[in-house]
Order: sequence, then structure tokens, then C-alpha cells
Amino acid sequence: MHALALGWRERSRPKSGLGAASGYLLAQWAPLSRHVGHGQTRLDNNLVENAIRPTALGKKNWLFIGHPDAGRRAAILYSIIVSCLRHGKDPAAYLRDVLSRLPSMTNQDDLEAITPRRWQPASAFSS
Repeated sequence: MHALALGWRERSRPKSGLGAASGYLLAQWAPLSRHVGHGQTRLDNNLVENAIRPTALGKKNWLFIGHPDAGRRAAILYSIIVSCLRHGKDPAAYLRDVLSRLPSMTNQDDLEAITPRRWQPASAFSS
């Protein structure tokens, strides 16, 4: 592949598509060839890209959310929802349950139990 890239670079104009691609490949040859020796590494970052896609798309959409305080509230709700998803919890069930529990709670109650990481539905305590 390295020999092919060298040949393409010699036969193509540097600003052409093939010239630019072969130049890029040759510039990245050292890290690419190191990857071949370490099979446990990944050539792509699709998992990361897929995880941050909603945030990346949302940033532009939320620039004009209306009132300045609405942006802060939206960020808090978004953080709660994403945290629920990362911990395998249904965000709607979590919010419904926690919002029904909060009015009867005090500052002395264990609030850690209602974080998305440790939350269990109230129905889980009755059985």
C-alpha cells in the first residue's frame, strides 16, 4: 500500500483528489503502521462519534432557545436524560418517579439514592 501511495503521489498533481489522498496517507503512515502491530486498537472512532452526535447537533439548535434561563434549564434536563441513558434507565420513568418523590423528601434524606446511577423505581421497594 505504501508503494502504491508513493506511485500515486508521483503521477498525480498534489491538489488533485488522488494526490491529496495519497499525500495524506503517506503523512499518516507511521501511526497507521503502528496500528497494524496492535490489533486491539481501533482505526475508527465511530463509538465516540455516535455517542456525542446528539450533543453536537443540539449545540447549534440550542443557540436560540429563547430566554437565557431556558438554556440553563434545557442543559440540566439534557444532562439528566443522558445520564439515565448511560446507566440504562428509562428517562421518562426516572423523571416521573423522582419528581413524585421529591416533595416528600427533606435535606436529611439520602439524595444519592435518586441519582440516575443508583436510582431504583419506587415499585422495586414495595415488592
